Amino acid sequence: MNLRHQYWFFQNALPKKTCDEIIKYCLTKKKKRGVTGGVALEKLKGSQKKKALLDLKTKRDSNVVWIEERWLYDLIQPYVYIANENSGWNFEWDRSEAIQFTIYKKNQYYGWHCDSWIDPYKNTHKNFDGKIRKLSVTVTLNDHSKYTGGELEFDLRNKDPGIDTVTECKEIQERGSIVVFPSFLWHRVKPIKKGTRYSLVMWNIGKPFR
Repeated sequence: MNLRHQYWFFQNALPKKTCDEIIKYCLTKKKKRGVTGGVALEKLKGSQKKKALLDLKTKRDSNVVWIEERWLYDLIQPYVYIANENSGWNFEWDRSEAIQFTIYKKNQYYGWHCDSWIDPYKNTHKNFDGKIRKLSVTVTLNDHSKYTGGELEFDLRNKDPGIDTVTECKEIQERGSIVVFPSFLWHRVKPIKKGTRYSLVMWNIGKPFR
């Protein structure tokens, strides 16, 4: 799909105090290992779990907290509506999934991936079944001066062949900045070299494209 705008950003959208409060609140919650593709590590044992962990390490290494606080949705969702309209995407969506608070420490990262799948959700939740991820959101909670590495990059693969398609999203390096992008866009978080990167991630879903 050719897009006029691959992503839409808002610099310093959330106040610094709000970002600090989000970090403080989320760090009180139980952390889990970030997974990919719906892998349920807690259901695996022995050699199966060991193999799954080794495979996961080649794709992603981070810790996450799942949050479903209404006040966080109220903070972020207005920016999704604005970005969806101003970018010209005008995707139809009607619900947001649980918000992911992500922690990246030294050497942790998330390799190239896209957030959406070919098939819609099935046998998950009555509000999710039959829908797909359409719009993804990343909220920067601490300044890039607090860590090195951890750059968010996009691979804009719909450009002409022979052109470097990887671009760094420098617009959201400052605390409180927000980027919204189509969930089918390939992206990654490069390894952290020093410090800790905190962010929020949210996926917004709707019926499949027609």
